[in-house]
Amino acid sequence: MAVTFDLFDTLVTATYPSEPAAVVAEELRSLGVAVPPDWSDAYVEPHIDAPDGAEVPLPAHVSAALASRGVDFEDSAVRRAVINAFDPEVQTRPGAVAAVDAAANSGSVGICSNCSVPELVSRTLIRSELDRASFDAIVTSVACGWRKPHPKTFETVASRLGCPVESITHVGDNPATDGGITACSGRFVNVTETPLSALADRFEASV
Repeated sequence: MAVTFDLFDTLVTATYPSEPAAVVAEELRSLGVAVPPDWSDAYVEPHIDAPDGAEVPLPAHVSAALASRGVDFEDSAVRRAVINAFDPEVQTRPGAVAAVDAAANSGSVGICSNCSVPELVSRTLIRSELDRASFDAIVTSVACGWRKPHPKTFETVASRLGCPVESITHVGDNPATDGGITACSGRFVNVTETPLSALADRFEASV
């Protein structure tokens, strides 16, 4: 059996900036990058023409927004500003550790997470009660280039786990994104309907 988990709002809850444009601007200034006066507009405008379902890394979006206003910058400074802006406090959701442990005891287990910020998933795992070693594969949209529900996201994690995509049970909180596994003939478990504690019992029973 192969089980993949969404991360945010499934295994953990994490705080995000309520005004991300303002926080990114503050971080850019701290690294010596000039922020244009209409930054709030530039931040929300689309700047990269990506295929449907493709992930646009937030540093690439921020770089394009700055370039659209004629601002000079170093890519490394933009990347660091974005990473610094999204520095969350993390809480592990009740039942998450037991659910992951039970899944790991019954077969392959992975994380499949939509996230446009580099390093955010790894930092979130470090700050959680989850053991990164429990996961045989960790796939993020910013790394693989595609966001759930695009099939390529699930195909990527299946490849990393060494299993057919249709054999995956994906656990998440959002039918619109996580539920995309069903288009690949896999199974979706919605944690808003089936609590993590019930999943632990189910995975243990399958061993």
